[in-house]
Amino acid sequence: MTAKYENVHWENRDGIAIITIDRPKALNALNMATMKELHALFAEAAHDETVDVIILTGAGEKAFVAGADIKEMAAMDTLSGRDWGRFGQAVTQQLEDAPQPVIAAVNGYALGGGCELSLACDFRYASENAQFGQPEVKWGICAGFGASQRLTRAVGPAMAKELLYTADFIDAQEALRIGLVNRVVPQKDLLETALATAKRIQKNAKVAVRATKRSVLAGQDLDQRNAIELEAQYFGICFATGDQTKRMQSFGKKK
Repeated sequence: MTAKYENVHWENRDGIAIITIDRPKALNALNMATMKELHALFAEAAHDETVDVIILTGAGEKAFVAGADIKEMAAMDTLSGRDWGRFGQAVTQQLEDAPQPVIAAVNGYALGGGCELSLACDFRYASENAQFGQPEVKWGICAGFGASQRLTRAVGPAMAKELLYTADFIDAQEALRIGLVNRVVPQKDLLETALATAKRIQKNAKVAVRATKRSVLAGQDLDQRNAIELEAQYFGICFATGDQTKRMQSFGKKK
């Protein structure tokens, strides 16, 4: 990745791309400029064959992303609001569709669009001070970047409806209890914990990991019979790689 950005930054640590939303004074709120940069950066990362795993986080200790920029949204009408929602959905879908596994390292507030960004990642690790919520109904709008669907899939319809209807915030431990996050760790250990998991993923066959991600995501929209058939297709694709042959032969020799 080579492009320069004002509101986000990234680094490639031996095949692990760490993408950081960098507006700490604004609690990393998602204004249009930041979303455009994320759109470009996610596309760049997805097509970078040197990137095996992506970690998404926010700058500072207070927020992952505290939501979309309220000041910008206040002036929107029906058409511009719909376009903003569609653009946000395109960015979150782009993140979900990245061929690489994506880990959200949630370091503080993940509210509104921030929670929705984290939901577009494959899974989430949270610092002890993390808080999650979809407060849109407080501001006279509904969730617009995919929460009505992804949050429901993550924690179940009843819990998602409660969070969406009440606009309540939940802390990291409650997020862990309901299955919204995989782990809760001290703030100082958050990035290293995500990196350690990324490195374990990295040791596995790239084609197989990516095929597994596609099988899981695509299967969510299918009935079980067709989803399992899709799994068989991805399973077969893995046998066309030299990596599979080498790894299996190596296993046989060791045994």
